[in-house]
Amino acid sequence: MNPDSKVYVAGHRGLVGSAILRRLEGEGYGNLLTRTRAELDLMDARAVEEFFAAETPEYVFLAAAKVGGILANDTYPVDFLRDNLSIQLNVLDVAHRHSVKKLLLLGSSCIYPKFSPQPMKEEYLLTGELEPTNEPYAIAKIAGIKLCQAYRKQHGADFISVMPTNLYGPGDNFDLQSSHVLPALIRKFHEAKERGDPSVTVWGTGTPRREFLHVDDLACACEFLMDNYSGGRPINVGVGKDLGIGELAALVREVVGYEGKISYDTSKPDGTSRKLLDVSRLSELGWRARIPLREGIEQTYAWFLESRPVGAGG
Repeated sequence: MNPDSKVYVAGHRGLVGSAILRRLEGEGYGNLLTRTRAELDLMDARAVEEFFAAETPEYVFLAAAKVGGILANDTYPVDFLRDNLSIQLNVLDVAHRHSVKKLLLLGSSCIYPKFSPQPMKEEYLLTGELEPTNEPYAIAKIAGIKLCQAYRKQHGADFISVMPTNLYGPGDNFDLQSSHVLPALIRKFHEAKERGDPSVTVWGTGTPRREFLHVDDLACACEFLMDNYSGGRPINVGVGKDLGIGELAALVREVVGYEGKISYDTSKPDGTSRKLLDVSRLSELGWRARIPLREGIEQTYAWFLESRPVGAGG
């Protein structure tokens, strides 16, 4: 890519897409294409065809997806499977037929088996059963990876796929019913601080270990891979180290400035004991995450305080 390249960021209002857009704007790219869902429904094949015919993007970051937490995945499995399959089928097909130079598909670490060895290597894909709570989404993303590989094999299309670990950062979802653990902890500690609560309850034992990548680091990695990687195998993107949920809770409490206690509701599930990506392939290519977790949490909390998303309390 160069600053004059026509680059389409699909899903530019989401956590990942907005970070990619910020990254490219900051790097001086001046020919960026974006469309809201109201302007372009990626599940509408004809509309996607008309957009590509009119705008002729050279590079595509496919960050558009239907996403949600465990409850949403469990309640709407058809939507998560159908919608994500449809988006990927339409965009990849039209990108190929309109001779897009390169396309990067954003996946998810949930593609790996529930009981995968740790850390999870790219070759562990399809070696075991998936986590049932997000299986429809994972299957759709696996299909996207395989479709990229198929277009590469059959047509020589330069389509690549990346698999990020747990993400956080500006633009995150702080809804306690649907958010992931890190933004949920930020909101819990913030509201407890404002109310003067003596303690905050964290689900489970606090012992499961998780890896967290700032979304701006992911955006940097995506730009790097678009310029430096061309291969059929997906590439993991993470930091290569994890920490316990209890350690994370203590860190968030410190950043927020909450002085009460942390208690654990051990009647609630812990989930998988560990989820860590093997990022050795990405490291060998020459890229490593740069934003320390504490600094990233501070940035995210500052964004939360400034933005106060609807229903976020405070």
